[in-house]
This record gives sequence, structure tokens and C-alpha cells, in this order.
Amino acid sequence: MGAEVVCKVRFGKQESEGKALLETSEILFRGAFRLKIPFSSIRSAKAVNGELRLQTAEGSAVFHLGPAAEKWHDKILHPKSRIEKLGVKPEAKVALLGEFEPEFVREVAGLTKSVSKGRVAVDSEWIFFAADSKGELARLPKLAKSIRRATALWIVYPKGQTQITENDVLAAARKSGLKDVKVVGFSSTNTALKFVIPLSQR
Repeated sequence: MGAEVVCKVRFGKQESEGKALLETSEILFRGAFRLKIPFSSIRSAKAVNGELRLQTAEGSAVFHLGPAAEKWHDKILHPKSRIEKLGVKPEAKVALLGEFEPEFVREVAGLTKSVSKGRVAVDSEWIFFAADSKGELARLPKLAKSIRRATALWIVYPKGQTQITENDVLAAARKSGLKDVKVVGFSSTNTALKFVIPLSQR
């Protein structure tokens, strides 16, 4: 999930108040009309006097964002990679639990050779747990006990599904003694929530 701003948007002859959302690779707008603007479709982008002005394949869009215009403009022109958003550093010790898309596995492998699959190594610094259903969250209590100090646990789950929701993930992790600290749009179909051991318990 990205930054969200309540603003006015003009697209062609249409104009409306609504919510604009800056996602990993697109801008969404929900108002009297809806927009979905992939970064790849943006031909030019400018930030002028609090306005984000985009020229897209479909036409011109103006977002009245105020102080956020410059920040959004920069993120569109220089988007962070998924690995950067997840915070994984080069040569970090990573554990992958569950099934991940090949592209993500390649991204991790390109960053570090210290990758354990299907298990959590004792010195793991980053744990990625793919949960496709609520039932899989039953692994969390045991998983939480394997987390050491500042180790981060990312739970990756499908978005917009009924078999597992954000509330399911939050409830299970909190019940296991973990604290949620960040959310990232993992892909077009998945969301990632980051959990850590509370500072007071490290």
C-alpha cells in the first residue's frame, strides 16, 4: 500500500474530489470517476505549484496534491525496487518459507547467497513467509519463537481474497507476540506485512 491523499483530480474534461493512491508501480484515483495510471504509461510528469501533471497514453491528468506533489513526482520518476522497499540489504541472511514467484526468488538471489528455503536458519535476518490461506497462519507461534532480536518477518499474502485477509494476518501475528511495523505492495496480486519482536521484549 502506498501514500494516500484526498485531493481534486482533473482528467480531460472530467473533474472530481476523491482519493488518490500512489502504489508501487501505478497511481489510482477513486472519485466521481476512477483512474488507474501505470507508471509505464506516463509519457511526462511535472510538479508545478502543488499540482502533479501527468501526460499519459490516455490523456492529461492533473492531481492537486499540494506539498505531496514533489514527493509523488520523484517516486514516479525514480521508483524504488521491490527489494529496496522490503529493506533487504546486500549479503543479508534470508529465509524463504512457502511458495514465491520465481522473479522474487531471483531478486533475493541477486542480492545475497545466504538464502535458506523451507526453514529458518539460526542467524536469519529476514524471514519471508508466504501464506495463501488463514490455516497456514497456524505456523506463526512456532515461527515467532525462531525470531531473534531485530530479525524482520514479512508475511506475504494474496490481496482481495476471502480465504485470508489483512485482519487475519494481523490478528495471528499479534497473538504470537509480534508487532506490525510496515506494509508494502509486494506485487499486483500480493501484499506484504512486516512484523518484529517489540523493542521491550528483545
